[in-house]
Amino acid sequence: MKSVIQAFLLVFVLLLPACSTGSKAGMEEKDFPTKTIEIIAPATIGGGWDAAARAVRQVLIEEGLVEQNILVVNKAGGSGEVGWQHLSNQDAHHIAFNSSLLLTNHLLGQSKVDFRDFTPLAILTTEWIAVAVPNDSPFKDARELLEKLKEDPSSLKIAIAPGLANNDHISFLLAAKSYGVDVLKLNFIVYDSGGDIDKRLLDSQIDVAISSVSEFIDEHQTHQFKVIAVTSDERLEGLEDVATWKEQGVDMVFPHWRGIMGPPGMTEEEIAYWNQTIKKMTETEAWGKLIRKNKWESFYKGSSEAKRFLEEQERMYRQLLEGSGLVD
Repeated sequence: MKSVIQAFLLVFVLLLPACSTGSKAGMEEKDFPTKTIEIIAPATIGGGWDAAARAVRQVLIEEGLVEQNILVVNKAGGSGEVGWQHLSNQDAHHIAFNSSLLLTNHLLGQSKVDFRDFTPLAILTTEWIAVAVPNDSPFKDARELLEKLKEDPSSLKIAIAPGLANNDHISFLLAAKSYGVDVLKLNFIVYDSGGDIDKRLLDSQIDVAISSVSEFIDEHQTHQFKVIAVTSDERLEGLEDVATWKEQGVDMVFPHWRGIMGPPGMTEEEIAYWNQTIKKMTETEAWGKLIRKNKWESFYKGSSEAKRFLEEQERMYRQLLEGSGLVD
């Protein structure tokens, strides 16, 4: 009898660590998140990243998808790099918005930050890109603008934000190049955010600006400045008076995507939490209303698909940048 009891105790002792480990893992998964969530917008207030971050925060709170407090933190600078560098030193309570700049900054050698340094969580939205000019501009449409640039490529101040080689920049390069403009001589001026560009357009301090439709549509509708081209395949609601690039003789359709990523080293449980939470968010009526209001389109991809998407996009942008002379 004594030997039987000893054997039982031995088995109990051997099984105890495994049970404890399982309980601990279960607690970790259940307990995350445990503190304030930070959504990093790697730009100043007023731009596309900032608007997207605040939209996500709004829906997560209103729909009760996250119990913790949620803050939007603006970390502007370096065409997104300041915000992404900040993310790299945080835990999974911090997530950040990204876009093509995360890829192209690295391809151009302007940043050591690579998308592989982070944890892809989702691709959320895509939207169309607009070209705008001041009200007193001599250009009635984009064709007249391209004719001027074909004649003298460096004659106009062209504003983009928050850095070269983002989708706004590349879309204009493709349009100009297809029209026979020497794109290597174009005079681009870089601002921190779309809000900065709006101010320069209103004051006629710049000649041309390229940004997301959502950043220009209100001003166009209220006649503060005018949009003269969009990268969509059809005319857009609210901009019915604006012709697409295709209608103006440039065979191009070009969307602009935004995604979310987490810091490096996230656990499977943390990734699963954000995967589930973000997916639920994109399925709510509130999210649908917000993306329609902002002239965005749903482009949801979960963490695994987002990783593959970023890999595919990197290959595409490398080819585009090489073709435009930006990358050797």
